[in-house]
Amino acid sequence: MPNLKDIKRRIRSVKNTQQITKAMKLVAASKLRKAQQAIMAARPYAIKMMEVLNHLSARCNQDLHPLLDDREGDRWLILVVTADRGLCGGFNGSIIRKTAQVINENASKQIQLITAGKKGNDIFKNRATEILHDHSGWTRDFDYLTVGEISDTLASLFVEKAVDRVYMVYNEFKSVMQQEVILEQLLPIVPEKLDTSKEKSSVVDYIYEPEEEVILETLLKRYMTVEVYRAFLESTASEHGARMTAMDSASRNAGDMIDGLTLTYNKARQAYITKELIEIVNGAEALKA
Repeated sequence: MPNLKDIKRRIRSVKNTQQITKAMKLVAASKLRKAQQAIMAARPYAIKMMEVLNHLSARCNQDLHPLLDDREGDRWLILVVTADRGLCGGFNGSIIRKTAQVINENASKQIQLITAGKKGNDIFKNRATEILHDHSGWTRDFDYLTVGEISDTLASLFVEKAVDRVYMVYNEFKSVMQQEVILEQLLPIVPEKLDTSKEKSSVVDYIYEPEEEVILETLLKRYMTVEVYRAFLESTASEHGARMTAMDSASRNAGDMIDGLTLTYNKARQAYITKELIEIVNGAEALKA
């Protein structure tokens, strides 16, 4: 027969855990609202930036800037964006699996990593793939300037021809319940080809002030930083959404466990009471005899 004190202790422990998961859910929900506002504000800017880049590149020489240099090579660099903490469901695991899949499917390539997030670094530092830089703790002091430094590092490695391709793996925020793992090529920048047959305005040329090289220099660097910044915002919103969902599920599971333990406790208590009554009745019968 189960011990009543042990069951009460387990119920109390699960209730304490449930209070923690509920609090974490509320904190994640509060942070998610801010993160959603930030990503919704950043997405239109990033889209418009790509449109401007497409129109400009359609009229400019692709050899004007090294970030447009689509060269052959086997040296790849992947920026892996994970969280610094766990308790967010499959958020980190999905990114790690996707990165490992890319590495395994391209075993002939010389792949190096830049990790942003403690969880990704903890996994890949024990594997054969080299980690050039680690940005663990980025979620604590995340801002546009920090992302600009990471973007400049990626661009410098590409321009110096230390790597031939630069990719980024992150979670794109779809909704609180859904995040999609994205593998995005950052470098070389490949603008979309404009369909000039549909728009007569697309074939119109312009006089550039300043020169095309200066405009591309500024625009491409800004585009790189904005893309990385947007990915970090997407990852932040996805992390809070995943944590909110995970903590909600944990709270409901804790509630189910409390109900089950309470039922077990009541049954055990009833069995103890019944046993004591039987002993009292048997004792009374023995005295009568």
